[in-house]
Amino acid sequence: MASANGWKCLSRPSRRLLVPLFPAPSSSSPTAAFSTSLPRRAGPPKPPEGGSSRHVRIGKQLSLGSKKNRQPDKFKPPLPGERKAFRKRIQLSNNNALEVPGLEELTAENIVDFNSVGKVARLSDAVIDGLRAVEAFKPTQTWNLFRSPHTLIRHETVDLVRQLSDAISKQETLRLVITGDRACGKSMLGLQALAAGLMNQWVVINIPEAQELTTQATEYSTIPHSEQYSQPMYIIKLFQAIDKANHHILSGFRVELDHIHLPVTVARGSSLSSLLTVTREPEFAWPVFQAFWKELTLPGRPPILFTLDGLSHIMRVSDYRSPAFELIHSHDLSLVRLYTDAIGGVTRFPNGAAIVGVCTKGNAMLNPSMDKALEQAAAAQAGLPPPPRDPFFAKYDQRVFDSLQTVKVLKVRGVTKPEARSLMEYWAASGILRLRVDEKTVSEKWTLAGSGILGEMERVALYDMRMP
Repeated sequence: MASANGWKCLSRPSRRLLVPLFPAPSSSSPTAAFSTSLPRRAGPPKPPEGGSSRHVRIGKQLSLGSKKNRQPDKFKPPLPGERKAFRKRIQLSNNNALEVPGLEELTAENIVDFNSVGKVARLSDAVIDGLRAVEAFKPTQTWNLFRSPHTLIRHETVDLVRQLSDAISKQETLRLVITGDRACGKSMLGLQALAAGLMNQWVVINIPEAQELTTQATEYSTIPHSEQYSQPMYIIKLFQAIDKANHHILSGFRVELDHIHLPVTVARGSSLSSLLTVTREPEFAWPVFQAFWKELTLPGRPPILFTLDGLSHIMRVSDYRSPAFELIHSHDLSLVRLYTDAIGGVTRFPNGAAIVGVCTKGNAMLNPSMDKALEQAAAAQAGLPPPPRDPFFAKYDQRVFDSLQTVKVLKVRGVTKPEARSLMEYWAASGILRLRVDEKTVSEKWTLAGSGILGEMERVALYDMRMP
């Protein structure tokens, strides 16, 4: 039987049971004692009386650091032309690269020998100076990875130089266009042609970037009593390049004509080299260049090698405008007209000449007229009927067809596997390529490069070593 104390314990309320499950609502916010909804969060604090809100204060802080009140950075701005010089800088040697012993020097004999195909040859100092003077080296090429400039003698190299030599030896004019896929080595073939001209003592004239003549990159002016336009500053720059690369040749020939119409005095009997330096005035540049061109095409003068890189830029309407604000065709620019007359067969060269145009694919716009003209010229060269023009395309440029309808076309493709192996062995000997050069490695890189495209081979093999 339960005692009285036991019943008291059972009847006494527990203190734990007296604790409410939910806190009692405050008097300031009367709510129900029990609710199934979530409790409301506290609202944003009210701004203090007499002061600004939080958003206004943050806006003032942001305004203090805005561009309007920011202090200018303390650095020296680049000088005029400094950015372009840095972008176009060319480094032809690297002391950190290994020197490859046993390299054969490029000469006028081995560059036309088919037994030299697949060999890497080094350029002599005299040829390097001449190529640098005519701006044959490109900033996109990997010259800065190796000890000294080198070049691979390809089958196309021997074929091209043989055509140049045969035409000049017969005192004929070779008019040739180098075309092909992107990064297949077209500019390098143009460089090898210029090297052959320097080694054979030809007068070398090179226009390294044709887009500088047509994209409003240089000054221009009208030529009195003519429909053409002159670019005097570029012509003066071309004077300096021609004289620096061919000074030892031009100094041995004398002026034979009386140029009494020139605004400057040209003494008869002076050297052709002095004719290039007779003036530095822009308004006299084109008349002096015409006089130099007449002297250079007289009988008994040395052969001429005239090359241009970026042919598609001069086969269109330029970005310049006439005084009537009409677009000027590129063939109405005097220096471009001089080249198109030469490659079109209008100009006669009694001492033999080679006019070479290199097509660029990297920064060229679509040019249906040039593509169709080269396609017809290649078909005529192969003895096939020329393909007809598209009857539904009405914007063909007849002036382009007149300039390119009788030229020879050299189609450049990728290098062969033996040529690729020779080039990769040179890379490995220079310490640039850290792979074992065997049949498997060569086949792998050759295939990844799209059947031996030179630019793609450098990309897949030397990607880690290329400088930004």
